[in-house]
Amino acid sequence: MSIPKMLKTHIRLGDVAQGQDNNFNLIRFLAAVAVLVSHAWPITGGPGTTEPFHDAIGHSLGSLAVYVFFTLSGFFIAGSFQRSKSGTRFIVARAARLFPGLAVSLAFVAFVMGPVASDLSLGAYLRHPDTAMFTLRNLSLINLQYSLPGVFGALPYPRVEGSIWTLIYEVLCYSMVFAFGVTGLLARRRAMLGALVIYALVWSAPSLAGFDLHPSVAHLRKLSLPFVIGVAFWIWHDRVVLSGSICAGLIVGAIVAHETAFAYPMLVLALSYGAFWLGHAPRGAVRRFNRLGDYSYGIYIYAFPLQGLAIWLWGPMGPALNIALALPMTLICAVASWHWIERPALDLARAGWGRRHRISRQW
Repeated sequence: MSIPKMLKTHIRLGDVAQGQDNNFNLIRFLAAVAVLVSHAWPITGGPGTTEPFHDAIGHSLGSLAVYVFFTLSGFFIAGSFQRSKSGTRFIVARAARLFPGLAVSLAFVAFVMGPVASDLSLGAYLRHPDTAMFTLRNLSLINLQYSLPGVFGALPYPRVEGSIWTLIYEVLCYSMVFAFGVTGLLARRRAMLGALVIYALVWSAPSLAGFDLHPSVAHLRKLSLPFVIGVAFWIWHDRVVLSGSICAGLIVGAIVAHETAFAYPMLVLALSYGAFWLGHAPRGAVRRFNRLGDYSYGIYIYAFPLQGLAIWLWGPMGPALNIALALPMTLICAVASWHWIERPALDLARAGWGRRHRISRQW
């Protein structure tokens, strides 16, 4: 489809929301690669080194990608709960999507990559309590451990992990959908409208009152907004019209609001709408990517340690070379993770419940 024709296309989200013929695997793939690209600057230059995108608009490319992840997650997770028709099935499906791939990734970093890259002897490394606790602590998603004994200590960014901090906020957002679902609010539009108005007031309070939040609460506040917008898109998907002109208007609105108190909400709204429009408007050969699989989570959880490994193997380098060396390694791990770990775990969860319809593979 040509770009002018695509821009003129009007699609009602409700007509396509239930189907699998879309571009969301590609969008998530590109978002995950964007996180890798964004992290190349601090990984090669050290903490505090920012990429050009951040210097230009105040948000890193990786941050924008994470906002896209959260808004798509809000949309598909809300739909997943309504299809599950059971709080327990919803929890099993979410756990099957999140933890098996993460567990294998953490074990790979701790017990394959770590012994090779550590300055300690193999025995000293394996006996160190932080080695044994690395996988368990990070699977908890709360008491995160970003370093391993003797690993990458001399590199500009002396950590083996740096992306997994967002996962706890993803789970907290899942919990919000769970609460809406089990109380019946998710299926009642008027009730959800009231809940979203309350959320908007609470979300706005720190800015209106001018008080600071604890960093963890501030992160939750920031990441919950795109997620909630995604949930709203699901609830009113039969009312949402996707069009290039509306998308362009929202982008202009975000630019105009850049220096105002509405800068972040407008940015997230424009990104969210744009993600759903791009998920359905482009057609043709681009849709074939959707058949390959969802490699985005694997890219997200393997990229950071492998970017550090690239510097350990080949020495100091700039961001471009780091991207060029780490991306192929990351893609290999991500493809293997999807086909050998993530997808089988989802299929096992589905088979365990004897469900006839597919468990959502969105995250």
